[in-house]
Amino acid sequence: MADSAARIRFVDSPETEHRPFLPGMGKAWLMPLYDPCTRLLGIARFRAQLIKYAQIEAGQKVLDVGCGSGDLLLALAAAVPGAELTGLDPDGVALGRAARKAAAAGAGVTLIRGYADELPLEDASLDHVVSTLAIHHLDAESQARFAAEARRVLSPGGKVTILDFGGPSGDHAHGPLGHLSALLDAAMRRSPQVQANLDDGLPDLLRRNGFDDAAEVAHHQAFFGSLTIVRATR
Repeated sequence: MADSAARIRFVDSPETEHRPFLPGMGKAWLMPLYDPCTRLLGIARFRAQLIKYAQIEAGQKVLDVGCGSGDLLLALAAAVPGAELTGLDPDGVALGRAARKAAAAGAGVTLIRGYADELPLEDASLDHVVSTLAIHHLDAESQARFAAEARRVLSPGGKVTILDFGGPSGDHAHGPLGHLSALLDAAMRRSPQVQANLDDGLPDLLRRNGFDDAAEVAHHQAFFGSLTIVRATR
């Protein structure tokens, strides 16, 4: 289906309908709280940093993996008019919310219900792959497949830019609420996926899958944990 006024296009596949996934808020019934929580946690300022480091230009084709309710897509549409934007997420409810927000903003996007480890796109068809706080939702095998898939769909010279939990394992949160920030950070670090991201884990994941220049380019201390921005070129 499509909304021609906002140029919103949906792509769906029956093959993905029954595959399990972890919703952005952990539970499907918490989805109405997703946008209020991201605003409360100040995700927008970290999203802006990802956009700065990605250096996307007008006319380039961009895929947002794990786009959720579309905040990064809308930020990109505002920051880079003329970029060709696609969002991918397994959660149809989140994509519906992204479509409504894009329509309200007059942003043209393509929304695909699909999975990070099986990107439904042609080889060498993109200029950028971006992702915000989604990769830690994947197990180790799916993370490796995502990295390989990102390289496959990028054209030579294409870039991947990821914002997720990471950074040096010795860093700990010292947010505005001090002790509570430290408790949240410690809780996140108990996740095997977050542990794998620490100490250059995300760049190493990308290097193992063909991105020779993968590197952490920024670290940020959020109220809820330590974040890193990773960039690599195909």
